[in-house]
Amino acid sequence: MLVDSHAHLDMEDFDGDRKLILERAEKAGVKAILCPFEISSSSSRNKTLALCRTQKNIFAAGGVHPHQASQFREQHRKKLIEMAKKGTIHAIGEIGLDFFYNYSLPDIQRKVFREQLILAEEVDLPVIIHSRNAGPDVCQIVRETQFTRGGVLHCFSEDETTANHMLEEGFYISFSGILTFPKAQSVRDIAAKIPMERLLVETDSPYLTPVPFRGKIKRNEPAYVVETARVLAGLRKMPFKNLADQTTLNFKTVFAIEIKVARC
Repeated sequence: MLVDSHAHLDMEDFDGDRKLILERAEKAGVKAILCPFEISSSSSRNKTLALCRTQKNIFAAGGVHPHQASQFREQHRKKLIEMAKKGTIHAIGEIGLDFFYNYSLPDIQRKVFREQLILAEEVDLPVIIHSRNAGPDVCQIVRETQFTRGGVLHCFSEDETTANHMLEEGFYISFSGILTFPKAQSVRDIAAKIPMERLLVETDSPYLTPVPFRGKIKRNEPAYVVETARVLAGLRKMPFKNLADQTTLNFKTVFAIEIKVARC
C-alpha cells in the first residue's frame, strides 16, 4: 500500500480524465490521496469535496495558499472552522510562505500564515505547510505562534536547518518528485537523514512530474508517487514495501485517517 499525501485533483488539468487517473493510481497501488483545496476558490472547494463524497479514500484539506494570501477573508476563516468541526477536512492547508514568486506581498503572507496556524490550533487539526525560499521565516512564525498541533512540511525543498527545526516542532517532512531530479542532490541528502517515522511521499500533482516521466509527460498524477517512493527507498537502503508501509502509517497518523482496503 502507498499513499499520495498531496495532490491537487481539483485543478482543470484533470477535468478531462479524472476517473482514469484515479483508476491508474489504484492499479499502481496508491490506496489513498489527500487533496488540499483553496478555500478562497469555490471551484477548488466544490470539486475536491465532490471527489471526497464519491470516491473511496480521497481526503480533503483546506486553507489559503500563500499565493492567494491577499484574498483571505473572515468568511474563509469561518468556513474552515465549520468544516473542521464537521470532520469534512483533515488538515488546514496548504498554508505558508512563498518568497520565490511573491504573488502576495511577504507581509501579507506572514500575517495570513499566522492567522491560519492559530485557527488550526483552535480546531485541533494539523497543518500542511508550503515553504519556498522561506525556511527561516516559516520556522520563526511556527515558534512565535507557539503552534503545537504539528503537521507536514510538504514538497520539501528547503535546507537541513529548516528540516531539523520542523522535526523538533513535531512536523513530518514530505518529499515530491523533486527527489528524483538530477540536480536535487541536496534534497536527497536530507531525505536520507529524516527519521523513518516522520517521512511522507507525495506528487503535488499536476506539478513536479518525477523522473523517468519528467520531460516526456508534462502533467504529474498520483500513480507516479511510486517513482518518488522508489528513490526514497533506495536512499534509505530498504525494501520498497517497507518504505511504502511506513509512509502509509505516517500518513494515517498525522492526518488521523482510516484507509479502507478491500479484503479478498
